[in-house]
Amino acid sequence: MKLEIISFGKISEFIRQQQIEISDVINTDQLKSYLETSFPQLAGMKYKLAINQNVIQSNQSLKNEDKVAIMPPFSGG
Repeated sequence: MKLEIISFGKISEFIRQQQIEISDVINTDQLKSYLETSFPQLAGMKYKLAINQNVIQSNQSLKNEDKVAIMPPFSGG
C-alpha cells in the first residue's frame, strides 16, 4: 500500500518522508504502531491523524494512495 504522509509542526522536523510504501497495514491503529516504531520521537507525543483531509477520532480503514496528515495538538480562535 502506498500512502502520502504530510506532517506539521514539530513532527515535520523528524518525519520528512512524503510517500511511504507499507504492507500489512490496513487501518490507522496499525499505521500509528508502524509510525511510532519507525519514529520513536512520535511515541511520546500527542498527535492526531487526518485521512484525506478528515480528522479521525477512532480506528479507520486505509486504502492505497490515501493522504495521511500527522498533526500535533493545536488550538485557535
